[in-house]
Amino acid sequence: MNILIVEDHPLLRERIAKHFFEVGFFVNSAGNGEEAVSYLKHISYDLIIIDRGLPDMDGLNLLKERRGARCLILTAWDALEDRIKGLNIGADDYMLKPFALAELEARVRAVLRRGEAKLPYMLHCGALSLDIVQKQAVFGSTPLNLSRREVALLEHLMRSSPRTVVKDVLEDVVYKTEEAVTPNALEAVVSRLRRKLRGVEADCSIENVRGLGYRLLPVRCSDKVFP
Repeated sequence: MNILIVEDHPLLRERIAKHFFEVGFFVNSAGNGEEAVSYLKHISYDLIIIDRGLPDMDGLNLLKERRGARCLILTAWDALEDRIKGLNIGADDYMLKPFALAELEARVRAVLRRGEAKLPYMLHCGALSLDIVQKQAVFGSTPLNLSRREVALLEHLMRSSPRTVVKDVLEDVVYKTEEAVTPNALEAVVSRLRRKLRGVEADCSIENVRGLGYRLLPVRCSDKVFP
């Protein structure tokens, strides 16, 4: 699961990021609203943890940028009207500071469970979108003519982005139970997909992680991965 932590207090942000990384989440973190917006434009998240009192904006303003991600609001404001406002404009849960990390994790998992029945049918990386029902990729308004294997590869990379997917996993995804897969078969599919992404000047690219596999990265986003 991919989560984004938006918290301006550096020590608290680090503690939250460290905790969720250690229990198996992929974590990005931002210290202000502008930095969070940059992440949200380029990476799809399952959930965002947002501090309400950011230095450059009200954290609730980030809800319109979340592209289907679940959202848990952190705040030191304990007024009932503040909590009601956040829930009414789309927050999935509200948690007051100070809090225990164990409770925060439990609430995050509860919110994610509620969203399991509403998995998105569109995946995004920058302006590249993939309709996983129609198996159609579009960059902006330009459709990409992809083969079945190229779609399978792109879908798995987009679901995992920006994490690295090992080669063996991608081979299983692309070729499923097919036999007689040549040693360089996956590399050929990656090469064709890369060429088609470059052909439309897509703002994301497939990076080879030597000795491991591949990952899809937004060109204009400098990822801050913990640790």
